[in-house]
Order: sequence, then C-alpha cells, then structure tokens
Amino acid sequence: MITRRTLPLLLATPALAQPAPVDAAVVRRIEGWFNALTTLRARFTQVAQNGASATGTAQIWRPGRMRFDYDPPEPTLLIAADGQFFHWDRELRQPSIVPVNSTPLGVLLRNPLVLSGDVTVVSTERRGGLIGATLFRTAAPQDGRITLVFDEEPLALRQWVVQDAQSRITRVTLQDVQLGVRLDAFQFAFNDPRFREELERAR
Repeated sequence: MITRRTLPLLLATPALAQPAPVDAAVVRRIEGWFNALTTLRARFTQVAQNGASATGTAQIWRPGRMRFDYDPPEPTLLIAADGQFFHWDRELRQPSIVPVNSTPLGVLLRNPLVLSGDVTVVSTERRGGLIGATLFRTAAPQDGRITLVFDEEPLALRQWVVQDAQSRITRVTLQDVQLGVRLDAFQFAFNDPRFREELERAR
C-alpha cells in the first residue's frame, strides 16, 4: 500500500539520483499502462521544492489533454490541449502559454507513448511494491525530466516528480484515482470564448 512516507523513497530526487540500469520490463509496463489509458480523474497533492503545498483535482484525457484545478486559495488553473500548455492565474488574470512538448509532462500525452528514440529513460527502479522510471526528451534534456512512480501490483500511477529547466523539483501525488470516467470536452477548450466567460465568472 502506498503511503506518504514510502512514495518519496523511490527515485526521490531525479536531479541527484545516480544512473541505474534500465529494466526493459518496467519500461514496457509503463508504456502499456499509458497506452491503455483513456481518461483519469484524481485528487492530487503537490509539494514544491521549497515545501509549499497545494491540492486540487487532476483530469487526463489521452491523447493530448490534461487539466489541473487547484483548490482555493491557490489561484492556478493549468490546461493542456491542442499542443499547448495554458496557465491561468485567477488573481492576476494573467495567462501564459507554452508548447506542451516543451514541458516534461508533455511526454505523458503522446499517442502512442514510446519510451525510446526521442525519449530517453535515464533509470528505472523497483522497490517496496513500487516501480518507477525517470525520463526526458532526448533532443532537449535542458527542458527538464520527469520521474513516474507506480504501484507495481496492480499497476497504477501514484506519483510524478518533475525537475524543470531551472532544476526545481515538484512532486505530485495522486489520491482517489478513477479511470475510464466520462469527462467534459469543454473543460479542455481554453480557446473557446465560453471558457473565457467561465473564467470571468470565477473571479
């Protein structure tokens, strides 16, 4: 069973971890899990390198879509769709947009997910009922890397750890995970004028 204590032990600091042999069986299982995934909804707890924490609801709709709604007082909304990653600060009313492929999380939205070629797996690990892998885009290691942590049996995503381009580490742990749920496409349509109206009402 995963606990807050056991999760950080596996591949806890991707920036500092020593290179380890890559277990091809672990890589294949992770690829297979993501390529079979259609939708996911979960609660999440995010912890930044400085100890700041936030909670919220995550939605993933493969291929290509993600949404992270943060609970108040955190004003952040993150949406990935149509090849763009959209960040909205509800307090500052300031949007920013970057290509999905420029972020470590963008790898998870690929269809199919293939962890070879233009993705490099740095290391894999199996410990205490968990398996994990650390990876980055081969052509752009400077953009950061992501470590994925799974329950091994049955296989289930429980955490990811992102090291960004500035080497800052952010850990996201999932709870109450639901798979194969029906999601609303409108929630991912940040270019739709109605979405802008929704943001106005959410002020």
